[in-house]
Amino acid sequence: METEKKLKNVVIGMAVIAGLLAVVLVWVWIDRNKMVNDLTMDKETLTVELTQLKTDYSTLSTNNDSLNTQLDREKIKVEELIERVKKTEATNRSRIRQYEKELGTLRSIMRGYIKQIDSLNTLNITLRKDAAQARDEAKESRQKYNDLRSTTDEYAKQVEVGSVIKGRGFNAIAITSANKETDRSSRTAKLKICSSLIENSLAPRGPMHIYIRVFGPDKLLLTTSEQQVFTVNGERLIYSASREVDYQGDEVEVCVYYAGNQGFVKGVYTIDVFTSRGKLGTAQVLLR
Repeated sequence: METEKKLKNVVIGMAVIAGLLAVVLVWVWIDRNKMVNDLTMDKETLTVELTQLKTDYSTLSTNNDSLNTQLDREKIKVEELIERVKKTEATNRSRIRQYEKELGTLRSIMRGYIKQIDSLNTLNITLRKDAAQARDEAKESRQKYNDLRSTTDEYAKQVEVGSVIKGRGFNAIAITSANKETDRSSRTAKLKICSSLIENSLAPRGPMHIYIRVFGPDKLLLTTSEQQVFTVNGERLIYSASREVDYQGDEVEVCVYYAGNQGFVKGVYTIDVFTSRGKLGTAQVLLR
């Protein structure tokens, strides 16, 4: 009787233990399924984000070949990472977390490229505006030169859009040996002509020569004892005086002096101003 009672207690104890183990196993199974589902969702989310990043890279393009090559290289990295994610089990938590870090790095790199492209686009817009303005000015200049003389046809064809240096504010005066302004031919020691070279961000930088050709009241070119020659648009011309100026794209005022060898007479003097690229403008001064 006592033996049966002990056996019954043992059976009951084992049943309780079995029940507890069953509960634990069910709880472990549910928790594992939840973890697997979470990891699977993380993998799917990571795949979607990588696919979107690949699409974003495909939309980026520039006129810069070197930058385009770098963009293609990063796009390949994204494609390779997508393939690695697909081949990795969702339960491999450490590997999925590693891929998430790599995604963050690729996104940071992409943001850097977007900034570079934005900077290039801004620069290109500015250059296009400058070029459009330069084309308009060149067109107006060609029309004026065509109206003045037929030889400017050749000059207009050779004008490089956006790089023509122009002048304004041409002013000629006579000065005495004491460097005072005068309108008397008998007191005149030199003729002084000043103008401003207009600002042009597309024009070549560096030293350049300004040449003047002075014509007397008899329309004859005045020169020094030594005949000085310069070339403009393939044509060799004699000049009366010249000066070198350092042009760096900003507006700069320049003055050139001409001292006659045989004095000055009464009448109107005409002074043409040139660079080696073409004629800048003309000014006149009347001596009494």
